[in-house]
Amino acid sequence: MRALIQHQFGNPTEVLTVEDVDTPEPGPGEVRVRMLASAIHNHDLWTVSGDYGFKPEMPAAAGTEAVGVVDALGEGVDGLQVGQRVASAGTFGVWSELFVAKAATLIPVSDAIPDEVATQLVSMPFSAISLLESLDLNEGDWLVLNAANGAVGRLVAQLAKGRGVNVVGLVRREAGVAELADQGIGRIVATDADGWQDRVRELTGGAPLRAGVDQVGGRAAGDMLELLGDDSTLVVFGAMDSPKLELSSGPIIFKHVTIRGFWGSRVSATMAAQDRTRLMGELFARLSDGTITLPVDSTFPLENIADAVAAHYTPGRVGKVLLRP
Repeated sequence: MRALIQHQFGNPTEVLTVEDVDTPEPGPGEVRVRMLASAIHNHDLWTVSGDYGFKPEMPAAAGTEAVGVVDALGEGVDGLQVGQRVASAGTFGVWSELFVAKAATLIPVSDAIPDEVATQLVSMPFSAISLLESLDLNEGDWLVLNAANGAVGRLVAQLAKGRGVNVVGLVRREAGVAELADQGIGRIVATDADGWQDRVRELTGGAPLRAGVDQVGGRAAGDMLELLGDDSTLVVFGAMDSPKLELSSGPIIFKHVTIRGFWGSRVSATMAAQDRTRLMGELFARLSDGTITLPVDSTFPLENIADAVAAHYTPGRVGKVLLRP
């Protein structure tokens, strides 16, 4: 079969190539899946470059989330059948024609959900709702997040609305305000305008911001810290601009701000089964009623991975970039 393989860490446009490899066989409790579509996430590319918390041994496959069709069942697998459509997240090596996953991690997908949505169904949406859940916000509370036009930013805003939590989103460019408005997401502030902090305070009506989610790093994290209220929480979720945080000690000391990280993989691995079921139920409900949307920017075959990575990093991209076999 064909698969994207890397032999060293580096720029994904340079180190990932399509190779012919042996078709994997499912072991006990495993399922072989024929890939139909796979979303490209930041953490996938950070893994390829060697900048993520998980570092595979070389040579390595790539990709972690896909939708596909069950191709073969390993010993002892019940509840799934050959030909059934399933979604997989957290299975490493899905950027290939076929991949093997633990049967317990696969989610059956309704025929009513298209491939383009199903391949995004778990990783980013579940990270977004888990992040929102971890903030312990009440109805009427205020939250601020940056990179609001990214996948997690959009999803948090959409899911928070269903919980009655108010969100102010920050974007780097004024054009991002209109892009999100087209998706029904308001209270967006562009940080390239003078006095943007005053605009944030105007939107909240002076209400305290109980939590901030930083996905950018660098000075952006410090700017967010300045906005937060007393006894608030700053959650570090990403580092799109810089792995270092430029934070002043004053707001941390005098406002009693708590600063902590959030890694979706770790949270998911330790979450109680009943909580996972409850949150997945909320996700499916919000998807069904149109509260959350999962747009697609573009789709590329595996052999055009360099073009797909370039599209992923294009400024102003609205939806996910997908791969197909």
